[in-house]
Amino acid sequence: MISPPQKYRHTQGIILLVATTLIWGTTFPVIKDVVSSLSPASLIAIRFAVAALVFVPFAGRPNARLVRDGVLLGFVFFTSLTSQTIGMETISANRAGFIIGLNVILVPLFGPLLGQRVPVRAFFSAGLALIGIGVMSWEGGALGIGDLWMFVCALSYAIYILLLDAVTSRHPPMPLTAIQLITVALLGGCWAAPEVREQFEAISGNFNALLYLGLIGTAATTWTQAVAQRWVTAHETAVLYALEPVFAAIFSFLLLGETLGVRGWFGGGLVLTGMIMSQIRT
Repeated sequence: MISPPQKYRHTQGIILLVATTLIWGTTFPVIKDVVSSLSPASLIAIRFAVAALVFVPFAGRPNARLVRDGVLLGFVFFTSLTSQTIGMETISANRAGFIIGLNVILVPLFGPLLGQRVPVRAFFSAGLALIGIGVMSWEGGALGIGDLWMFVCALSYAIYILLLDAVTSRHPPMPLTAIQLITVALLGGCWAAPEVREQFEAISGNFNALLYLGLIGTAATTWTQAVAQRWVTAHETAVLYALEPVFAAIFSFLLLGETLGVRGWFGGGLVLTGMIMSQIRT
């Protein structure tokens, strides 16, 4: 039986994770708007420079193992973010949210890599989600390069989740997060260096959005995840992450006026159903 203090912390954790997915949902239309005038390289470099500055004081004096794990996580995270940002130059924000949400299904499918058994339900859920993506694509035309970039994002983020699960027990969360963010900021800075001077005007014009993405969309959500997942199981967390594409669709409508037709909503519903089914325990 769960004691009242544990139940209270569990409820707090769920609230924090719902708030995290809600914030993630807002970042899709913001990124979509920013990449219309700012290059993906500059966006990532500045977004993570802001977030890294917040966490630098928590880095302390990292040992070699912490640096190794943090840099590896940062590299995979950078791959996921880069593919997301590039893809959103050519795909709607609401559609991007549903495709990226496939990482919820990919994580259990990759279970055998960690010696875990994959239930038949996971394959059925993945098939259902892929059918949903196909229905959504039918509404907007054939699969394009933007959709493929989003698949790369979902794939790399699923790998990131698995790596994070494997190394978190070895290190304190704050220094590990700091090394990750610093790594992404440095990689983004190297990528953006040749064009930053030319992008100065666009950076100034998107300053508020970049500040929001750095402080709220990255630094704050990294903290809420670290706190919440001490009290909420990985299974419950994965189910809650399925809310991200729903929030992305809502905020894409409110901020950008993007809409999904009947096929789009039906396909999105199949994707969301597949996500939730993949996490149901029998």
